[in-house]
Amino acid sequence: MEEKTLGVVTPRKPVLSVSARKIKDNAADWHNLILKWESLNDAGFATASSIANLKMSLLDKDKIELENSSPVSDKNEEMSHPEYNKELETLCEELQATLDALTKIHMKMEKLSSTTKGVCDLEDYHHGEESQRPPLFHTWPTTHFYTVSRRLSDSYGKELLLKRTIVEELAHSEDHDLTLSYLSMWLHQPYVDSSSPLLLEGMLLETGHRAL
Repeated sequence: MEEKTLGVVTPRKPVLSVSARKIKDNAADWHNLILKWESLNDAGFATASSIANLKMSLLDKDKIELENSSPVSDKNEEMSHPEYNKELETLCEELQATLDALTKIHMKMEKLSSTTKGVCDLEDYHHGEESQRPPLFHTWPTTHFYTVSRRLSDSYGKELLLKRTIVEELAHSEDHDLTLSYLSMWLHQPYVDSSSPLLLEGMLLETGHRAL
């Protein structure tokens, strides 16, 4: 009788539930959105720096001319430095475009928080209290994904409001120290605290995007 041998069977990865798949996709989206945000933040800082340098240069030049020249007509005042004014306008439009792109990113962050809340509600509806069911992945209860998403979205939302103020005020500021403060706030993003990268990393680890 011919002897049969059993082949080696490779364990299959467990199939994720619909809720787990959505949470995992959301975690990847969070990672991508924050990368895009940081790239735009760097680009916006470069533009904001150019605006500040040009504005200060124009103010210094106007001050020198005011001190050393005779009175000029209103028409000549309006025509002074037309090429620099045009450059300033172009830079302001560029910074506004960056702000618009950041606004779209935050809208997507808000949507991720909303869909995560929907997953939590769906799990509660189908499975009852969370304390009585196993986690979708390793240790995090489903509601913790929403807590993290909400916290991230809120911090980036506050940062967006700050950047909007900077965009509105930067080109009009005639105070050197205030201008430097605007640039520092744009670069260092005070509302995106040090815990934000840790929250994102924890979400990526929990959902399997990072190896434990």
